[in-house]
Amino acid sequence: MKRVDDFRLRLGKHELVPIMIGGMGVDISTADLALEAARLGGIGHISDAMINTVSDRRYDTKHVKEKLALFKYNVNNEDKSSVKFDLGRLVEATRLHVEATMTRKRGDGMVFINCMEKLTMNAPKETLKVRMSAALDAGIDGITLAAGLHLGSFALIEDHPRFRDAKLGIIVSSVRALQLFLKKNAKLNRLPDYVVVEGPLAGGHLGFGMDWSQYDLATIVAEVLQFLHDEQLAIPVIPAGGIFTGSDAAAFLEQGAGAVQVATRFTVTDECGLPAEVKQEYFKARDEDIEVNQISPTGYPMRMIKGSPGIGDGIRPNCEAYGYLLDANGKCSYITSYNREVAAHPEARKVKVWDKTCLCTHMRNFDIWTCGQTTSRLKDTTVQQADGSYQLLSAEHVFRDYQFSTDHQVALPQAQSR
Repeated sequence: MKRVDDFRLRLGKHELVPIMIGGMGVDISTADLALEAARLGGIGHISDAMINTVSDRRYDTKHVKEKLALFKYNVNNEDKSSVKFDLGRLVEATRLHVEATMTRKRGDGMVFINCMEKLTMNAPKETLKVRMSAALDAGIDGITLAAGLHLGSFALIEDHPRFRDAKLGIIVSSVRALQLFLKKNAKLNRLPDYVVVEGPLAGGHLGFGMDWSQYDLATIVAEVLQFLHDEQLAIPVIPAGGIFTGSDAAAFLEQGAGAVQVATRFTVTDECGLPAEVKQEYFKARDEDIEVNQISPTGYPMRMIKGSPGIGDGIRPNCEAYGYLLDANGKCSYITSYNREVAAHPEARKVKVWDKTCLCTHMRNFDIWTCGQTTSRLKDTTVQQADGSYQLLSAEHVFRDYQFSTDHQVALPQAQSR
């Protein structure tokens, strides 16, 4: 049986270990995690989800505090259309995060940034353009377009001097989505450098409806590969979602994939941005503890651990400080749900909101535990310690296990003495 290391991903002049770590926000895919992937010859992602918040946490800026001060007058107003992001601050936050990451990069691999279209920020085109352009200015190796069809995203940066130099990719969950993207961007004469095909077992937001279980990653990948072959398009295909072992990955590479994208097994590494106590919740999760629900204000189904503290929490919307999910009209479905519950329970000091969640606040506080379907298997990848907790792993250990393992085996870490 072949190993992942028997294959290489070619992106232009780059020859890479065909392992890409997905871009988990908010700062779950940290710079440290991305840089380990690059050092080891693969591709790592940072995420620009809630980039101003990440900047404040990492680089001692005050973007969130100062935005709240500017719009504090509007806190009790249901109409959030006036709550806008300062584009200059978006540039600064993105530049700080990307430059700080890229100056530390070592090895032959690459670092990309994950940009979500669904972070509409009350000015979808303007804010997305600024985020992508600033990342390119700051030297990012590539941009992965996520959480949306991105039909107009290439056009937003077609005049950027690095538009044809940087690696640009798109995440899709069907052949149809890829066809729409290619048709829309045909006049730009700029194909994506890679296509991530994300299946129904992935973590976080899904590119499927609540009928997600009727779909299969292997089938979708085969359809995409056939379509590209028929169209004579040499674009590497990168399957994602539910690829738990090196043997799972090698099977896709033998099928013709260029690489694989993996994330779940890296959530419990030292380099991952999740708090240590939350990593233990991932280890403890069972199959029945994982659900796909519709509480995200984006409109996409989202997979998470049922015990996430943010589920049902009726926190007051904090759009004046955050507001990353406000649409072009300053609307967010959580605001509607929150105000409905407040009106229905006028005497309550705090309401419960079950149908939506304040994703900005709860993702910032690591209270929505998004996860892949294979999270319940994480406990089998490590050793349990005397106190009942599970030993965290290094990103290098997980990466090397994907790269060199065979026969669906998972290498356990050497037990640490405590």
